[in-house]
Amino acid sequence: MKDLLRTDMLTTFIHVARSQSFSAVARLQGMAASSITRQIDNLEQMLETKLFFRSTRGLSLTDAGEILFSRAQDIINDLVDVQAELAALNGEPQGTLRIACLPTFGRQHIIPMLAELFTRYPKIQVELDQTEHLTDPVRDRLDAVIRIGELKDSTLYSKRISTQTWIICASPDYIQRHGMPTTLTELGEHYLLDKHHDPASICWSRYRSAINFNDDNRIFRSDDFETLRMAAVNGFGVGLLPNWVVSTDIYSGKLMPLF
Repeated sequence: MKDLLRTDMLTTFIHVARSQSFSAVARLQGMAASSITRQIDNLEQMLETKLFFRSTRGLSLTDAGEILFSRAQDIINDLVDVQAELAALNGEPQGTLRIACLPTFGRQHIIPMLAELFTRYPKIQVELDQTEHLTDPVRDRLDAVIRIGELKDSTLYSKRISTQTWIICASPDYIQRHGMPTTLTELGEHYLLDKHHDPASICWSRYRSAINFNDDNRIFRSDDFETLRMAAVNGFGVGLLPNWVVSTDIYSGKLMPLF
């Protein structure tokens, strides 16, 4: 009887098939590239077929590799589901909790809560996907996704956890050096901290007609809210940021709401 496939081999195969690189998977898993190559070699030997074409340009799946790749993820997912169902019979929460959220939200609000979670439920593991992109909870097998705005997919269950508001703010040091603006129009004479890419016009772009600013005003731009928060705290300019990003700094006095 041939040896049965091991889940660790299948998981490694899936990662290599997606990245088309042994070294990329090795860096992700903190292993030597030779170890990843050896796992794939052992898998090919076990299945008695080649799974990858290997060349100096990289890796690509063979026909056999395509067949295995199309089935392997479902096999792993089914095993994870079975394990979770069996664990639930014991009454104690255990298994992997997969969460996706914005990077800044994860750093400021999810990470600080995990210590208590791990203490209360020591058999829980957490996978936190911190991304600016909208993830698909079904396709990516996520247990919870924290999003801002209206829920477009009505087949998903949602619960409002808070209300987002936008706050115009600056550090006391910046206000001391440049003065306190009293109207939106006066912000046209100040340095602004803005989103680098803002196709939805959620940041300063929405006030362009009222403020009449230009690119010279936008002294610093970044797509990361945490980076913009740090720029505001360090007195670079005036920020327009969500309350969940700057509320702690406002309470501590590091930032001042201007309007």
